[in-house]
Amino acid sequence: MNHPPFSPGLLVLDCQAIIAQIIDTLVGTLKTFKRKGFVVGISGGIDSSVTLALCARALGGREVLGLQMPERHSAPESLYLGELAIAHAAAQKTVVDIAPVLEAVGFYRRYDEVARSMIGAYGAGWKSKIVLRNVSEDGRLPYFSLVAQAPQGDIVKQRLDLKSYLEIVAATNFKQRIRAMLEYYHADRLNYVVAGTPNRLEHDLGFFVKQGDGAADVKPLAHLYKTQVYQLAECLDLPVEIRARAPTTDTYSLPQGQDEFFFSLPYKEMDLCLYGKNNGYAPAEVAPVVGLAPEVVEQVYREINSKQLAARYLHAAAIQVAFPSEVPVQ
Repeated sequence: MNHPPFSPGLLVLDCQAIIAQIIDTLVGTLKTFKRKGFVVGISGGIDSSVTLALCARALGGREVLGLQMPERHSAPESLYLGELAIAHAAAQKTVVDIAPVLEAVGFYRRYDEVARSMIGAYGAGWKSKIVLRNVSEDGRLPYFSLVAQAPQGDIVKQRLDLKSYLEIVAATNFKQRIRAMLEYYHADRLNYVVAGTPNRLEHDLGFFVKQGDGAADVKPLAHLYKTQVYQLAECLDLPVEIRARAPTTDTYSLPQGQDEFFFSLPYKEMDLCLYGKNNGYAPAEVAPVVGLAPEVVEQVYREINSKQLAARYLHAAAIQVAFPSEVPVQ
């Protein structure tokens, strides 16, 4: 296949042109759905902050709502950084603590029960997260472990069996689904649409919750790699504190990077690997640029393919049965 030599420069954007295209799409979305504004769930991270800024550029902050939804496990800085993003966009602000809702549906109890089944001493005052083995550590297939910190600071790590992993993920998915419910409540109340925040890494590889943070009326960043979202953040002059924050899931009580939980590589390397695979570059062409051996990039490609296949379910609309009159006659 004929293509330019592989390099990070392939991901460099004409930011002003991209911003103009996104704004046109956002304005067109409102016209299509006959709504008058946007709701954006704000985490204090780069994706939601850029999405909010773009919505404000498209419409003005008066018809944009930044919705902050912290809970017990949220990082202390998330609320502050979210407030910076909302102030920068001159948007409206609403804060809803979702901890009581999570308590009511049994999230904290369910999560702690699974953690205690893996680590017997787990209890009050403990913090934890789940982590994915980094693909570059060895040649084995990736697996998840529970990492827990005792109140006195000791760290315990236990590999998760499939049942425990699924129970933890199913429980934590309450958070994204409750947030989506609140986003649509405010969208209905104000006659707005919900602007989703996933970038291309998340959208392509399925790093979102179905009917949770995957639910939106428009996804202005879903065609952009994470590296490119940071380019837009600089062009939009987002506060330095937001641009400097390391990508985080902000889902577990211990700090957790997105590469620890899902991507198995830092986003800059994962962006390049995904771009390389999507555009027909061989692992040997990508390897020296990302600083990995060709066989490791081959493993990353296999993981990308596996995640893209799994993401089909997350992207799929509900399957409907055709009416008998619409069934083709044999």
